[in-house]
Amino acid sequence: MTPKGRKADATSRIAAVAAEGPEAQAALKTLARKLKLVAPEDASVIVALGGDGFLLQTLHRFIGQKLPIFGMNCGSVGFLMNDFRAEGLPQRIAVASAVELFPLRMRAKTIGGKVIEALAINEVSLLRQTRQAAKLRIVIDGVERLAELVCDGVLVATPAGSTAYNLSAHGPIIPLGAGVLALTPISAFRPRRWRGALLPQAARVRFEVLDAKKRPVSAVADATEVRDVAAVEIAQDPSTRLTLLFDPEHSLEERSLKEQFAP
Repeated sequence: MTPKGRKADATSRIAAVAAEGPEAQAALKTLARKLKLVAPEDASVIVALGGDGFLLQTLHRFIGQKLPIFGMNCGSVGFLMNDFRAEGLPQRIAVASAVELFPLRMRAKTIGGKVIEALAINEVSLLRQTRQAAKLRIVIDGVERLAELVCDGVLVATPAGSTAYNLSAHGPIIPLGAGVLALTPISAFRPRRWRGALLPQAARVRFEVLDAKKRPVSAVADATEVRDVAAVEIAQDPSTRLTLLFDPEHSLEERSLKEQFAP
């Protein structure tokens, strides 16, 4: 993920989408009064109004159009968002800094043999489905690294997702451009002292579910959940590039750095 400066035309064709909440809907009406908005299919940039969850939805929704996304916070969590201000929005977009995101591609195989693929911008997580802990085998680039992990789950997070579920599971915050992924256990029981690992961004991770029928496990890539998985393969997808735009004074790099010193 590489931050880049961006000099765009201040008359960019702007489309806006909003979450269902009243604050986001009111913000959309304000933008519609002040700007000549266009339909998403005619846009050169998408403005997303909501919280971080809605921004992820927007990135997935427009992934095929390869449009830059400028998020403005109108929700409860806004780590990936700029402040909401309707005035001067085209000029803000014109001088915004761009951050490129490369999502993870999950390939999950179920106990029944069905294969499902999905993209994850934040993380791919494996989670136990019942009262019994999951038992997982972890293989990295074809080499077994853990023969058996007994846990509530485990996840692989991107730098952009490292401040989300990964951080709640006591995983590390990854600076942008570090070129690594976080492999983080969730409530590990055995081995007790294993706290996870940092992996090269090109690493290919395979989780094999041990005793999958007795100890069922689900796999979740952002909003896509696959139940009763037998094995899950995860790797960064370098062919899929997403672009987020940030006000220069409120860059994602600076936010990630500040988060590491938060009380």
